[in-house]
Amino acid sequence: MKRLFLTTFTAICCSLLTWAATVTVIPAPKSATMGEGFFTFDGSTKIAVENAQQLKAAQLFASHFGQTAGFLPAIGIDSEGDIVLSTDTTLPPEGYNLDITTNGISIKAADTAGFFYALQTLRQLLPAAFDSSQLQPHTTWQVPVMQIEDSPRFGYRSLMVDVARNFLPKSDLLKLIDIAAMLKINKLHLHLVDDTGWRIEIKRYPKLMQVGAWRMHRDEVFPARPNQRPGEVPNEGGYYTQDDIRDIVAFAAERQIEVIPEIEMPAHTSSSLAAYPELACPSVDAPITVLPGGGGINTQFIYCAGNDSVFTFLKNVLDEVMQLFPSKYIHLGGDEAVKTYWGRCPRCKARMEAEHLSDLEDLQGYFMQRMSDYVRSKGKIPMGWDELTNHKLPDDIIIYGWRGFGEAATKAADQGHKFIMTPARVLYFIRYQGPQWFEPYTYFGNITLKDVYDYEPIRPNWKPEYANLLMGIQASMWTEFCRSAADVHHQLFPRLLAAAEVAWCQPNTKDWYDFLQRIDVQLPRLQMMGINYAHSMFNIDHKLTPNGKGKTTVEMSCIRPDVEIRYTTDGTQPTSTSKLYKKSFDLNKATVVKASTFKDGKQMGEVLTLDVAFNKATGRNVTSDANNDYVITNGLRGSDRHSDFEWAGWYAKDGSFVIDLGKRTSIKHIVLGCINNSSMGVHIPNEISISVSNDNKTFKQVASKSYTHDEVFRTRTAIEDAVFDNLSANGRYVKVAFTNPGKCPKGDFKEGQDTWIYFDEIIVE
Repeated sequence: MKRLFLTTFTAICCSLLTWAATVTVIPAPKSATMGEGFFTFDGSTKIAVENAQQLKAAQLFASHFGQTAGFLPAIGIDSEGDIVLSTDTTLPPEGYNLDITTNGISIKAADTAGFFYALQTLRQLLPAAFDSSQLQPHTTWQVPVMQIEDSPRFGYRSLMVDVARNFLPKSDLLKLIDIAAMLKINKLHLHLVDDTGWRIEIKRYPKLMQVGAWRMHRDEVFPARPNQRPGEVPNEGGYYTQDDIRDIVAFAAERQIEVIPEIEMPAHTSSSLAAYPELACPSVDAPITVLPGGGGINTQFIYCAGNDSVFTFLKNVLDEVMQLFPSKYIHLGGDEAVKTYWGRCPRCKARMEAEHLSDLEDLQGYFMQRMSDYVRSKGKIPMGWDELTNHKLPDDIIIYGWRGFGEAATKAADQGHKFIMTPARVLYFIRYQGPQWFEPYTYFGNITLKDVYDYEPIRPNWKPEYANLLMGIQASMWTEFCRSAADVHHQLFPRLLAAAEVAWCQPNTKDWYDFLQRIDVQLPRLQMMGINYAHSMFNIDHKLTPNGKGKTTVEMSCIRPDVEIRYTTDGTQPTSTSKLYKKSFDLNKATVVKASTFKDGKQMGEVLTLDVAFNKATGRNVTSDANNDYVITNGLRGSDRHSDFEWAGWYAKDGSFVIDLGKRTSIKHIVLGCINNSSMGVHIPNEISISVSNDNKTFKQVASKSYTHDEVFRTRTAIEDAVFDNLSANGRYVKVAFTNPGKCPKGDFKEGQDTWIYFDEIIVE
């Protein structure tokens, strides 16, 4: 225990020295001028405010001292004090001026939010121990002398938390709200409803809580979780009572955060349909259950657009939701609606005829217009995802641009609609945040801390009027792969700090290196708050590229420019005195490269191990129509994650590739690295054939292998090598041709969808 205390105390002292030298606030203030000396808080410190609103903000700030310092600054409605809050109506909304001297602090703002954010700046200027849950008696409570003028770039700065896929207890959600407020985020978008759970009490429909809030616990990762089977009793879930919601909304409001509820429709609704199956189309011919995971074809069970009872149900639900959430916005979802059952439904067909609708997209437009009209009739503003641009947009709806880089939102802007950017390629924090070999399993590609920080929402090809309609940005925390609050923390932090800076700061003021210095000061604060943040920014990315002449070139990089990469090539662990990586290097034989990042002699990242193997194909050129086919001969095997950048992929088509061995070569044995991930539609080929040639024109087949339907689509996630033994071939060129197994069959996780084929390496001996 003593050792832990000394370590923490040392870290705090080091932090004190660091933050004394510069403005360490995130997001960075618009302008700041450093002075000399410090203002010190102690038991005699007095805070003077003008009114009750300022009083609440000051009390919230001062309460931390009682918890960590053992004293509480006095607060009173007065004109004199050590810290004085005074209104200045000339300042912009949410902006503030902060003047810290050795004798006192002056805070000026035009509104309550401005005063609150000034106090959050003071919070970050204080030592990290200020946010501890325990008394910190050996800390000096000082802030450096400086002058700050600050105001936000965007008025809409949002965090979305998906509590449907992973239910967060109220206490954990409140902690996230407090941190978001410290980062000057002013909107919390709560994704309360999905196929995987209904998370809000609706008194008129008790089955939403009794049935819709509960699902089967599964140990598999989200896409691979089997649906509920007959006879199984759901055993995982939870929901917020209406009192919980009131507490959450009030807690957020005290911190200048508006909580925006999302009630999904017409899709992502298995949780409510399991409770009230009569709201589904009569064409649905299977039991509807709350889905434990990806759900497969069951995600196509959606509200029936031809059933008036659906609209009555949703209006009644929204009535209770709107009473609980004072927000002027109501998010209605509208995304990823697969309309298979609408196309088979007699009620939906009748609705289309009665409303003169030409296709199923128009039917969704009708559905969303009807519900948007109801929301507007209650004095609220409807919101929805960018799939709503696939049909006539509901009146006055605000669109969230999410697909890809969010480009579809500009289709709404063309029609005069306001929009918010939350592009999946940059601000969906479900994705990997660093080299995947070190990360918890999740979806798709990488979004690093630097990717988030570098994001500029206003694109250079936009029409000028788009910028005026852009309300702001949102970081979206989807929780399919999270099992706990700690998992959510790992995905959110520190990327949320970068998103907060993008939302608050003008683009010409951003500086990556400066941000890193500030983040290093603030991360101990998150640690004090019990946040399990990721250290991915210190891990090494790698790229091995064949040079065509039997060698492979090793490149390593890290998104932090202030660390050294040290490495070994003899299989030993790297240390601070190992060889310094300065530029790429070539390998021509089997080598185990181990590398890590170091700063000031301390190891910062995890150890990257590259077990590079050589065979007759390693380092040789590959020709194909895949973008990254070089990985097939770079000497490095991939992991069981087909998205780790060591797999070359072909989608929904047959394919082939040719390797130039450089000279006529004897070939006796070939191994082709394949991968299967049923839950993601990744499967081994139907057939693989091997041919050789001396002129790259005329090829002779020397081996082939085929797989049965059951072998291809057997449920598993595994690397599966295709082995070709006892060959007696000779040639310079090796051609591998393969056939795609076609669409995923009935009962598969991706039933009806096209398949991917991936290869990581070919071994020729």
